[in-house]
Amino acid sequence: MPNSLRKYLAPLVVCVSILVPAAAAGQQWASWRGPDQNGVSDLSGLVSEWSRTGDNLIWSDNWIGRSTPAVFDGRACANGRSGDGVSKQEVVACWNAEDGTKLWEHKYNIANTTVPFNRVGWGNVTGDPETGYLYAMNIDGHLNVFDRDGGTVWSWRLAEELGRASGYGGRTSTPVIDEDRVILSVIGGMWGEYAGPPRHRYVAFDKRTGEVMWISTPGGNVADMNTQSVPIITVINGRRLLIDGNADGHIYALLARTGEKVWDFHLSQRGINVSPVIEGTTVYAAHSEENVDSGYMGRVVAIDATGSGDVTATHELWRADEVAVGFSTPAYHDGRLYIIDNSANLSALDAGSGAELWTTSVGNVGKSSPVWADGKLYVTEVNGNVTILQPGADGATVLDHEELHVEDGRYAEIYGSFAPAYGRLYLTSESGIYCIGNPDAPFEANDAPAPARGVETAPGEAASLQVVPAEVILSAGESASFRVLAFDANGRALGERSAQWSIEGLPGSSVSADGMLQSGSGAPNHGGKVMASAGGLSAIAQVRVFAPLPWSENFENGRPPFWIGGGGSLRAVDEGGQQMLRKGPSRTGIHRHALYMGPADMSGYTVQADAMATVKGRRRADLGVINSGYTLDLQGNAQRIQLQSWAAELRIDERVPFEWQPDVWYTLKLRVDIEGDRALIRGKVWPRDDSEPADWTITTEDPLPVRQGSPGLVAYSPNDIFYDNVTVMENQ
Repeated sequence: MPNSLRKYLAPLVVCVSILVPAAAAGQQWASWRGPDQNGVSDLSGLVSEWSRTGDNLIWSDNWIGRSTPAVFDGRACANGRSGDGVSKQEVVACWNAEDGTKLWEHKYNIANTTVPFNRVGWGNVTGDPETGYLYAMNIDGHLNVFDRDGGTVWSWRLAEELGRASGYGGRTSTPVIDEDRVILSVIGGMWGEYAGPPRHRYVAFDKRTGEVMWISTPGGNVADMNTQSVPIITVINGRRLLIDGNADGHIYALLARTGEKVWDFHLSQRGINVSPVIEGTTVYAAHSEENVDSGYMGRVVAIDATGSGDVTATHELWRADEVAVGFSTPAYHDGRLYIIDNSANLSALDAGSGAELWTTSVGNVGKSSPVWADGKLYVTEVNGNVTILQPGADGATVLDHEELHVEDGRYAEIYGSFAPAYGRLYLTSESGIYCIGNPDAPFEANDAPAPARGVETAPGEAASLQVVPAEVILSAGESASFRVLAFDANGRALGERSAQWSIEGLPGSSVSADGMLQSGSGAPNHGGKVMASAGGLSAIAQVRVFAPLPWSENFENGRPPFWIGGGGSLRAVDEGGQQMLRKGPSRTGIHRHALYMGPADMSGYTVQADAMATVKGRRRADLGVINSGYTLDLQGNAQRIQLQSWAAELRIDERVPFEWQPDVWYTLKLRVDIEGDRALIRGKVWPRDDSEPADWTITTEDPLPVRQGSPGLVAYSPNDIFYDNVTVMENQ
């Protein structure tokens, strides 16, 4: 839920935009591909050479970055990582864009993820010039919104609250600002209307309050749990569209204000990581996996974006096969499409036909995206290479080449792209953040309004409704106010509407004629719907209500439908006349899943569960419980108990040997206490048929505590695992 905003709204910061000529729109670079979403800046007077040792280096700072900075509102902001050992954290910071003075930074513990430390900070931050807010998506699914001074405006824990799966690869979604919305990709399993196998969804939040405005699931089975394609916003045929590459291998166009699917184009057999590029009514897309209609690997394609429905066979304009552009997003300028393939070959394609005009190498590993500005191409490469080129008709001339290194002498990894702004170039890498430009040129931070995306049709009759907020988490007895918005068939907003309200699956709750929900205070944890109807149209919002502790669950009524995540293999079954929760092997993909049982702002509790694992050959399962970001893991092959919060890095890692048998029930108990600046984490494991031991089986401390988090279950299940008698209680 949007923390800090359910009861208290932070004062809104108002930004008054000054009207300036259109050319000044390039003065800022608030999102990773710039104001026109195509990797092109209209700045002039940018430098053609620089040196890390001082030539045209205006300022730099120690920083470990993996993404593209956002430069807006006189600030340069970035996502990165810091620390070593137990102090490893993700960090978001902003600097004064003129002189490099660090204005603020926030460090975050990482929990409930299997992404390694060197991939932390993958997601690009996004700035909103209208509010001055900065939007940052952390590697473990923590979406944070900051004001100009670095204060947290609102946040969501997307793994625990919306079922986001982090996977292993680290590729992280980048927030996209459109009008009053911030839109984000979320891959995983949810609850209620969105229950079932993992899907790639788009979630639109109110950019000021964090309220969920809509959730859209345009596609089917995901081929990759980690993708990084960033949506673009455009107006085509009078309709405001969001266009993006999906984890199911399709390119989708949705109505940007409602999430309704307009068209889809099946491009790849795997997920799409390259962001689309729009020019007029043509969408350019690329991938490096197997094509859907041939055994070739990789393709760049041009799509006529004016269609509806499945346009795969009807709206392809051209294709360039066996071009493995799997991560780098093209830049479009003046009839050319500049691409970087996975081997860091920079090529220019004719945007009208796809014909290759020239190609040149800029390194060995292509992950970042080219930027065109002031007649030059600014390009980075993973192995520390930074190149400035002058593109021509038949090739490109290298104007400058620098190699960045870290202190031990090896190359500094670069995954981010250049951000041109305020007459300068901003870049983050493993070796620092850099501001590059002519030190004698005046600094002018003239931010312009966001460019218009096109002319929309006149509003029509109402064709759909939207209940806002669309997803709500309440404590028993709390209330929430809902409103209804209407939209025409083209997604034009028609304003608020009066509606008839009703509820479903919310025992003890009531909803008033003006959309005020009063949740009941006597029922156990539950989830349901708030429904609105008007003029023959209807819409719903999903609500979960959580009672005070203690909680208990024996699965006699099945798996609680309001639990989040766990994959499709976690379900209630009857074993010998007794209901219990079974987690079987996954049919495809990974066997390890986590399931969350409550709000993400919980603390000061103990979670306990009975668990049993079967055995098949040499394969042994791991099973555990989660408490406030910490995991008590009973490991089968290792025959031990482990306490950890970050499986890939083991920032906290306490282990004790523990012999345990398959087909025997054990009780797992995990307690977390926050004591000042430390967390005390204690666990017990014992055979269920025995008495609880007086002493804790395993204990550790965390000097950088994870202070809040949902209780949950976690398991690695090459064989069947069973859970029963799950309880959550306040610490005594």
